[in-house]
Amino acid sequence: MKIVSLTASAVVSFLSLGSIAQAQDASPVTGNVAMVSDYMFRGLTQTWGHPAIQGGADYTNPNGFSAGTWASSISDKSYPGGSMELDLYASFGRPINADWSWRVGLYGYVYPGADLDEAGLRSRSFNTVEANAALTWRQFTLKYNRSLTDYFAADKEQGYDGDTRGTGYLQLDGTFPLSDTWSLALHAGHTHYTAKLAVPLSNGARDASYSDYSATIKYQFATHWSVSGGVTHATDDTFYHRVSSFVDASDTRNVGGTRGFVMFQGTF
Repeated sequence: MKIVSLTASAVVSFLSLGSIAQAQDASPVTGNVAMVSDYMFRGLTQTWGHPAIQGGADYTNPNGFSAGTWASSISDKSYPGGSMELDLYASFGRPINADWSWRVGLYGYVYPGADLDEAGLRSRSFNTVEANAALTWRQFTLKYNRSLTDYFAADKEQGYDGDTRGTGYLQLDGTFPLSDTWSLALHAGHTHYTAKLAVPLSNGARDASYSDYSATIKYQFATHWSVSGGVTHATDDTFYHRVSSFVDASDTRNVGGTRGFVMFQGTF
């Protein structure tokens, strides 16, 4: 989600990729479906605290190229006129040695039907494109994502003092096998906005930049099925504690803070 013109979570990525990796030996094309109690993206809820249905497909070539698509239900309170997020992505990477590897790619977020004109504002889509680069050492990955467009519609018309092209997200992720069926994922990230609000919120907050953290434990109870549970936390409570819905300005929610989630997922 890209609330207040902000903006799948590293947690979601771990849950998907961890299971997909088991199937890659059998086929270059894999798929996943899931139900999650709350779709979290970079520490912020995309579904206004409600459940989401998700699914995607990925293609991996032995030469290092990979591409895929992924979709999730979202809330129109954050994306007026929209009910789905569709992600399209491609990347290329190679191993450096037995412990190190690198990968670069492009990632697009598309919101069919979602537009600010659905909230009575000037027409503006939430679609966003990012470039990314990642370096992996054993079970740890350091990744930087940089927006090539305004960051989920955040611009002067939404009250910022400039455009948000170049907004960056730096993340560090680690995965830890605990047994044949249990695993743990830890995540830390920071979103840096290239613009601030021209006029502060009533509490004085102007900067949408924030950090997020999460811990997720996963249980693989069958070859193609798993259940996971986790906790996420987003900082900058002054900015995200009372975010107004685009549908009804009187409907507010803390879209960040500390939140828990449960996910049931299948891979094929």
